[in-house]
Amino acid sequence: MGFIYITSVSVREQVRFGGTLPDSGTATAAATIITNMKAQTIGRALGIGLRVAGRVAGQHIATASAAPGSQTVGSKPERVQVAEPIASKAIGAATGNVARGVGGFLRPFRRLGGILWLEMTGAFFFLFVVAASLSMWRTKPSHLNGPYDKNFLAAAVIMVVFFYLGASSFWRARKR
Repeated sequence: MGFIYITSVSVREQVRFGGTLPDSGTATAAATIITNMKAQTIGRALGIGLRVAGRVAGQHIATASAAPGSQTVGSKPERVQVAEPIASKAIGAATGNVARGVGGFLRPFRRLGGILWLEMTGAFFFLFVVAASLSMWRTKPSHLNGPYDKNFLAAAVIMVVFFYLGASSFWRARKR
């Protein structure tokens, strides 16, 4: 009996390359479960795992700190109700410190990111100005076409609106 492992390669292809099918359908069932798993299910499983890991870490912090309310019996400290608020305070303080550190690191990039975002949106709006001006050029009035066409007027309105949006976006980026 060959070893069937779970990858993106199906079980049939693994068997074709020299493996043998197992007697029970466990490998096939496991591969089917993983490949047909929905994104929401994967996210839920990861979220539950993360919460469990957080609780375990909190319990280790609480027992390692040897809080005034905990008692040591033998080599393992015995948990008492007083240790839980200390653990949650320690985790909250650590989370707050990490958040302040990341915020301090990203503060100089916030202004630059804002300016870059405004310039990118301005350039995006100017793409619509170019497209509308090409449409205006195709439908421009001449002595053969007669008076202004509704497509010409619609393209003109679109061009003016998006020119304003693009120019104001670049103006706001310059003011920062």
